[in-house]
Amino acid sequence: MASAPCFPRNGVGVEDRKVLSGIIPVIQKGLRWVGAPAADVPHTTLDNRCRRW
Repeated sequence: MASAPCFPRNGVGVEDRKVLSGIIPVIQKGLRWVGAPAADVPHTTLDNRCRRW
């Protein structure tokens, strides 16, 4: 039985782990999405996935 992805998404995208490692510090520290520490994930992707989640 395959597990469902944590975040809804369309097509091929960024790994969920990378997205989470970008979202968590933003929420914890109150940063803007532009200031997210994950360099390999665009801040717009982080924002979109967090809103959908």
